Amino acid sequence: MAAKKILMLVGDFVEDYEAMSPFQILITAGHEVDTVCPGKKEGDVVKTAIHDFEGDQTYTEKRGHNFMITADFENIKADNYDALVVPGGRAPEYLRLNEDVLKLVREFNSADKPIASICHGQQILSAAGILEGKSCTAYPAVKPEVEKSGGKWVAANETFSNAVVDGKLVTAPAWPAHPEWMRKFLEVLGTTIDT
Repeated sequence: MAAKKILMLVGDFVEDYEAMSPFQILITAGHEVDTVCPGKKEGDVVKTAIHDFEGDQTYTEKRGHNFMITADFENIKADNYDALVVPGGRAPEYLRLNEDVLKLVREFNSADKPIASICHGQQILSAAGILEGKSCTAYPAVKPEVEKSGGKWVAANETFSNAVVDGKLVTAPAWPAHPEWMRKFLEVLGTTIDT
């Protein structure tokens, strides 16, 4: 298996588990992962948020960790990467307002490169206009945006542990889906893990 170079798009209050866990999983599988955030440089950090499902009508939110930025957003070119990861949390709601972010996502999509997105990350995909005709899932509150942008909504199961693959797009509803989401993304990447 050839190692892939993967870009992860984050911002302040990205969901902690949805950035940290995929970052570590992908590196453990032998891939190189760069993390970027508009307005931040290599060596800067973003603050994360921990979202949990504790029986309330929506998720709860707590302050998470600091997550390291490994490359300058302004110097990023989709051509230099094999795939894109878009975590959820609070960051997507404002990152989707950045035209450079949307342009970058469109470039990955136009080049038919694998994209893994989870939870509220699909807000960015929706704003970029790349969900038209694609089956996907997301955190349930994002369903209206997925459908308005032409995506075909696939309901999450009650444990939020399913993932959906449509071509090279791999989506999941929330961090409890990591095992299936990352397994399916690794398959799309062509990654094999010897056991």
